[in-house]
Amino acid sequence: MIHPLADVQSSNIGVGTKIWQFCVILKDAVIGKNCNINCQVFIENDVIIGDNVTIKPCVQIWDGLRIGNNVFIGPNVTFTNDLIPRSKNYPDKFKTTIIEAGASIGANATIIAGVKIGIKAFIGAGAIVTKDIPPYTIWYGTPAIQKGYITEENIILDLDLKDKQGNQYYLFKEIPTTND
Repeated sequence: MIHPLADVQSSNIGVGTKIWQFCVILKDAVIGKNCNINCQVFIENDVIIGDNVTIKPCVQIWDGLRIGNNVFIGPNVTFTNDLIPRSKNYPDKFKTTIIEAGASIGANATIIAGVKIGIKAFIGAGAIVTKDIPPYTIWYGTPAIQKGYITEENIILDLDLKDKQGNQYYLFKEIPTTND
């Protein structure tokens, strides 16, 4: 579904994706299936968006963004793609910013060019992200600092890996095996 008041120049849009009014999507953008692109979203050319992504109103997705499957981007999230922006002076290639599968970015957060936000990471509303964010972590503040963890089941844990009821959780790392 593409709203008649949207300007969609790309033909690289997956089945079931909804694009609402006043969106502009440039010709080389790639958008997966079953996405929901809310009103007033701008998407540049060198952009890849996975499946089942929600982008809330008033977000600009600039060249160099790579967005994984099942990502949520809240309203008015701001991305950058140039660390030294100057009028009429463009880099040969814009910074690549990666938002991995299942990550959520809250309203009005700012994501600085070139960072990687890990799998299922949770960025709070209004946060300013200036560095890479590890998977399954929760960050908020200006600048964003780690405030906890989030499980695969979306249980929020504090920095001591305890939930609100005081239950203790553990992080597991894959243990290498030896070949005999």
